Amino acid sequence: MMTESRRRIIPAITNETAIAGIGLYCLAVVMGYGRFLFTATLPDIMTQLTLSTTIAGWLASINYIGYFIGALIAMFVPHRLTWQMLIVWTSVSIITTMLLVVPELSLGSWYVIRLLSGVASGVAMILSSSLVIQRFSIKRRSVLSTLHYAGIGVGISASAILTWSLLTLGYHFDIIWLVAGISSLPLLWLLYAIRPVIEPSKAAEQLESQHQHQHQRFSVQQTYINFKRSLYEAVVGHTKAILLLSASYVLAGFGYITSATFLPVMAAQRLTTQTYAGLLIWLVVGIFAMLSPIWGVLAKRIGEIKTLIGLTLLQALGMFLPLWLDGALGLYANAAILGLTFVGMVSMTLTIIKNINPIYSNLLMGLATLAYALGQFIGPLVTVALAGESDNFNAGLLVASVGLLIGVVLLLLFWRQVRRTA
Repeated sequence: MMTESRRRIIPAITNETAIAGIGLYCLAVVMGYGRFLFTATLPDIMTQLTLSTTIAGWLASINYIGYFIGALIAMFVPHRLTWQMLIVWTSVSIITTMLLVVPELSLGSWYVIRLLSGVASGVAMILSSSLVIQRFSIKRRSVLSTLHYAGIGVGISASAILTWSLLTLGYHFDIIWLVAGISSLPLLWLLYAIRPVIEPSKAAEQLESQHQHQHQRFSVQQTYINFKRSLYEAVVGHTKAILLLSASYVLAGFGYITSATFLPVMAAQRLTTQTYAGLLIWLVVGIFAMLSPIWGVLAKRIGEIKTLIGLTLLQALGMFLPLWLDGALGLYANAAILGLTFVGMVSMTLTIIKNINPIYSNLLMGLATLAYALGQFIGPLVTVALAGESDNFNAGLLVASVGLLIGVVLLLLFWRQVRRTA
């Protein structure tokens, strides 16, 4: 009775554009805040807590380890539980965001919170994409999917504006994270509003299915056997193509993460006369990331694979620019290209791998996200090691650009493999 009353109070939202907007909000929270607010607040965190670049790099990488684990968890989520698990892990993301307001947290607590935040981001990223995109009609899927992924750019922009606003008012990272968490709470209401609507004719069938699941005894061994069977069915006939795409996605994660983690720090180092240069440059990333729906329009004309290859080449060029151009121009150009490309690369890759076998979308998108997270975990550690005691990030940018160029070669091989199979 209470459930029916709650459903009347919160009517289901079925409009495709509205669902895409809720998906955008979801990614703004779990990715823009859950992952990238750390980048915006990192200079203040390092100052307030007197953290070294090495520890900052490890805090970034521990979040990416969590993202890796989250992608792994998402692969085991049954399709019928996608919405429920999305609610759970979005809640975890919001809670871990607000936890950073607790004063005098130990470094160990920071590691645990950032790890859990990464797990929540990984799970929610995949499940929200799976839930939202499957609600779009085929005709509008390309454009609305990129609107959904534009939430990452919106979240990055919001993290920069929020951080700048509160820092100028004299607050620090703790209050910034608290406000971010509070502003995320309406998302839970909206996610409830896009709950799957079950047709009456199918309700009895689903109830029976759930009843059978409750009476089955799932051992660890049986879970592993089921997963292995699903994995085989998902990749059979497409193994080489999936391996090539996943390898290129590892390098995509590795390539972009140097800028995505340390760009505000680089700006603070080089642009010493500009107040809040790091936040302004991070805002540029977010603004250009919000333009990602244009790649959906382009992909509709020339295809996702060609669009992805072009974006990867452009991002590789962007990594070279701070090495070629001194001062603000190189950094701002890198920020613009980073924002313009990375959301589109995520959107195109997940759409491509999902379409390989849509029945196993959670599993395949989880595999791809695992690959991306692996690259993101390695990236900050390599960058910090190359930066040395002088904190010079030029070598990291160079390695990132080379990695992206290798990724282009892998994508060309993937394209050839797909055409051959077709």
